[in-house]
Amino acid sequence: MLTIKRLAEYVGVTVRAVRHYHQTGLLPEPERDASGYRRYPAQAVVDLIRIRTLTAAGVPLTRVHELMRATPDEFATAVDEIDQALDRQIEELRQRKQGVARLQAGDRMFLPAEITDYLDQLRELGVTERGVQFERDGWIVLAAGYPEQALGWIAQKRRQLADPEFRQFYVTYDQAHDWDPADPRLHGLADVMAARLRREASQTVHEVLSADEKSLLGQHVRDYSPAWLRLDELVRQRTTS
Repeated sequence: MLTIKRLAEYVGVTVRAVRHYHQTGLLPEPERDASGYRRYPAQAVVDLIRIRTLTAAGVPLTRVHELMRATPDEFATAVDEIDQALDRQIEELRQRKQGVARLQAGDRMFLPAEITDYLDQLRELGVTERGVQFERDGWIVLAAGYPEQALGWIAQKRRQLADPEFRQFYVTYDQAHDWDPADPRLHGLADVMAARLRREASQTVHEVLSADEKSLLGQHVRDYSPAWLRLDELVRQRTTS
């Protein structure tokens, strides 16, 4: 007969674990002897080894209780069910791991390669990461609502980037984000933007967008840059007059 300490040591678990198994009903709790100690028979060793083996294999305690009392056929069926459940968990974890790997791809998780290549071009031009993020967020919205047209629009933007004047304009526009709304340079930039809008009116993305979509795409201008808001006002004056 073993004390609880010797039982735990013999099987390789903690005394606390043995007591927990008593509380959950997995391991019968023996009567105390005259000295007040629990004395465990050989069957307790067998039961505790089975409990330890099943829990180490990942079997939930609720199923361990069932398996401890199962017939050989019932045991085999239960183990097969547990194995299938583990397979499902492994597949879920594999899919989650793939999702984490896609996150490491950054923008490429949300956008087609043609658009992420364009964003990389902007970075190479010296456009701030803030400006690139504004573009990225806008293209995420466009690609979701107009997946086919978005590829045509981005092809147009990449052709524009081949023009040195456009590249200079774009970098200046990005810098204007931090200008004072009263900065006189905004008038010159508005002239350039208005001229480009008139020249490219039939090709612009905004021709096919709803009023709500235009508002959504322009929200960052109103939220973050008084200078861009003033620039937008100046451009409207030039294109509607």
